[in-house]
This record gives sequence, C-alpha cells and structure tokens, in this order.
Amino acid sequence: MTIGLYAPGASALHRLPAGVKLGALVAASLALFAIPSTIVALAAVPVAFAVYLSTGLGLNRLILELRGPALLLCFVFVFHALAGSVEEGIAAVARFAALILLASAVTLTTPVSEMAALVERLLGPLEPLGVNPAKVGLAIALAIRFVPMIAEEYRQIREAQAARGLDRNLLALVVPLIIRTLKAADDLADAIEARGIET
Repeated sequence: MTIGLYAPGASALHRLPAGVKLGALVAASLALFAIPSTIVALAAVPVAFAVYLSTGLGLNRLILELRGPALLLCFVFVFHALAGSVEEGIAAVARFAALILLASAVTLTTPVSEMAALVERLLGPLEPLGVNPAKVGLAIALAIRFVPMIAEEYRQIREAQAARGLDRNLLALVVPLIIRTLKAADDLADAIEARGIET
C-alpha cells in the first residue's frame, strides 16, 4: 500500500477547501519554527495528533505514516543533540513530528488534483512574468506523491535486508534508499520537463 496519499472520508477536514488546509499548514509551520520554545514544540505534538485523528483514519494508518519518518526523526535528534543540546534535539523532533502529522492529515484528506489546481490558481497572476502555473502545479502534485513513496521504498528495503539479516546494518538500509531516491528524483524531473515541453 502506498501511504501518504488521499484517503476518501467524510470528516470535517475532508470537507474543508484545499486552500484553507494548506494555508493553515503553512501558518502552523511558520509558527512552530518562529517560536523558540521547547514547551510550545512539545504542546504542538498532541494538538497535531488530535488533528490527525479527526480525519477518522485510525491509529493503524498513523503507524504506517510514521514508519518512514521515524528514522529521519532519529537523525534530527542525534544531529541537534551533538551540535547543540539534548533539549534542542527534543524540540526539533517535536516540531518535525507535529509537522509530519499535520502534513499527513492534509494530504490524506485533500485530493492531489485539488492541491495542484490551487497552486495553479495562486500562480496564475505571475504567468505574464514567465511563470508556468501548470508546470509548478504538476511539480507540487508529483512531490506530494514522491515523499510517501520514499517511505514506502524504505519499508521495502528494510524488509528485504531483514530477510538477509542486515536490518541492523545502517549502510545496508541507507545506501539502497539513496540510490532509489535519486532515480525517482530523475524520473520526477523528466516528468516535469516533459509537461513543460507539452505546455
């Protein structure tokens, strides 16, 4: 199953317009990183958790959503703990965890087509300046699909390496993931370029 993509539902979040949800997500992101408070960062996690649960998708889906980012959060904590302090590491992990939960709630309750259409409308006035709204909208749509695809790739690599007894070998997990990610990035760039030629 590919995680992180739109899941049909009837929750209040599903019914909200894409612009409202994306605007709220941007505002929450700016607030989390603009307020240098560990308490605020920690308090944001249960709030984001409640927002996610309001989608009605359940804890099983949440566990799937967090499998991929868990390794990233570990790296974030270690980096900040070594470069700064443990408190900074905790605050950084809390901020990213809250954003991941909120972003998942938005992507799971908003069709990618609606997000792309919103971006195209917002960038429409910039078209005379050489901006291609359709191309940017496509890039956004593909990027949204690209992120959860990385998590799915990591899951597959981890299962394959576990079968070989290499699940505790960090290089055996990271190197194949980087190679697959770079290949997917090339495919993404080719898709955007092809769309740009057509439009």
